Amino acid sequence: MRPTRPTKRRMSRPDSRPGPAGRIALLVQYDGAPFAGSQRQAGVPTVQQALEDAAYALTGSRQRVDLAGRTDSGVHASGQVAALTPAVQLQAQRWTTGLNHYLPAAVAVQDARVVPVEFDPRRCAVERTYEYRLRTAARRQPLWEPRSWVVREPLDRRAIREALGMLEGRHDFAAFAAPAGDRPTRRTLRRAVLHEQEDELRFVFRSESFLPHQVRRMVGQVVTIGQGKAAPERVAELLAQAEVSAAGPAAPPEGLTLVRVRYELPALADWNEEK
Repeated sequence: MRPTRPTKRRMSRPDSRPGPAGRIALLVQYDGAPFAGSQRQAGVPTVQQALEDAAYALTGSRQRVDLAGRTDSGVHASGQVAALTPAVQLQAQRWTTGLNHYLPAAVAVQDARVVPVEFDPRRCAVERTYEYRLRTAARRQPLWEPRSWVVREPLDRRAIREALGMLEGRHDFAAFAAPAGDRPTRRTLRRAVLHEQEDELRFVFRSESFLPHQVRRMVGQVVTIGQGKAAPERVAELLAQAEVSAAGPAAPPEGLTLVRVRYELPALADWNEEK
């Protein structure tokens, strides 16, 4: 089922004209719940398809929208970056207001910038940051569950912090990833930290890139350790063995958000800042 969207009148385009328009980068926020992921897939609603449909409605021209990273079904984003090379020229801010006019309620463009024509949001990215939110509560929490993993039992936070420390650095993360074919599984995890409040845990992970399901499997494994079902040293064993998908189980997608993609591009410098 496609995400519902209000019926909207076509906006006039008095400042659009044909011709090359360079490259436009978009800062995108979305609720992942209505989508089967970010990447276009036949027959199911995706974030990429929603952006491409909105761009067509705005300009009357079909164009591909590229994304900085792929998020799974149910995963959210507050700092996804997309880019398109339009066939018509619009002022940068017109892309923000115009696309938002046509996008479904679950997706919104936060900003738009003109960037060099060779800009590729995936290949040009130098770092990505994900956050995972977890709540501890004795009973179901309908207000929290759409945005976090609710765990019933108390967790050993000291053990979780110890396990996270073992994940930092350059390792073979095959155990924490879905099967990746011939894709290399060595990555440098620059940050793996835990921010704590009374009933909320917020995991923050930073790397130049992540493997499929890597963040969710890292969280699932350290929570298993926090539940006393494994020792922190289990993380070191999994990294050494590098057996595909051996870690986990994967944490639910609802708690995961892509919060930032960093570039060494002056035009996007303020998008790199932590909010």
